[in-house]
Amino acid sequence: MGYPKDLLSSRSIIKHGLYALIAPEGLVNNVIPGFENCTMSILGSPQLGATFVDYIVTMHEGGKNSQGYCGQADVECFVYVLGGKVKAKADDQEFVLEESGYLYCPPGVTMYLENMEAGDSRLFLYKQKHKPLEGRKPWVVSGHSNDIEYRDYDDMHNVHIKDLLPMDIDFDMNFHILSFDPAASHPFIETHYQQHGAYLLSGEGMYNLDNEWIPVKKGDYIFMGPYVHQAAYAVGREPLTYVYSKDCNRDPEL
Repeated sequence: MGYPKDLLSSRSIIKHGLYALIAPEGLVNNVIPGFENCTMSILGSPQLGATFVDYIVTMHEGGKNSQGYCGQADVECFVYVLGGKVKAKADDQEFVLEESGYLYCPPGVTMYLENMEAGDSRLFLYKQKHKPLEGRKPWVVSGHSNDIEYRDYDDMHNVHIKDLLPMDIDFDMNFHILSFDPAASHPFIETHYQQHGAYLLSGEGMYNLDNEWIPVKKGDYIFMGPYVHQAAYAVGREPLTYVYSKDCNRDPEL
């Protein structure tokens, strides 16, 4: 990198257990066993206060995880392709995922990833402990978000949402894409039990986190802890769009 040409500063904000904004320019590479020829950074994690782990992954030419990822009896995982093209496997099922492609592997199913590009492919990767429900079991899901139609969010014509996984009680989490047209916003400041890990796909905006308005933009990562105030509005010339996880369909444990 060489010596800095200006004062050292960062847009990132870390409030352990509450929320975090992690700007891409401050990310540090982490070594994750099993991933070959990949550059990876850990984003959300239990050390931050999340009950899940999020990564940003750059798979270079020949990049893969030949040993597999997750696969434990109580761990589920999800990958979303930000750019490039990868071959993804869920045990013996194989998929080709290009930009906007995704794959969910339920507990006990191992995820394999391999870059199919001569250059880089970029991924948003997630894992968490599954909360089982008697008589219910999630299944492998794959698709491309670009093939899913937006629907209006809370009956607002300028805010749009896509559900990437089935809205079925078998699943204890989901991934969504939320998109705000310029000048659009949430209908109110939310306060809820669920937590989120969000990666910004496009645009710029202001995000209310714990009643602090914070500027955000494409490439940022946001962790939102339980009960933290949260809302956004879009600014600029293009939609503010992000992909995010949400825990759902389970009663809190005592």
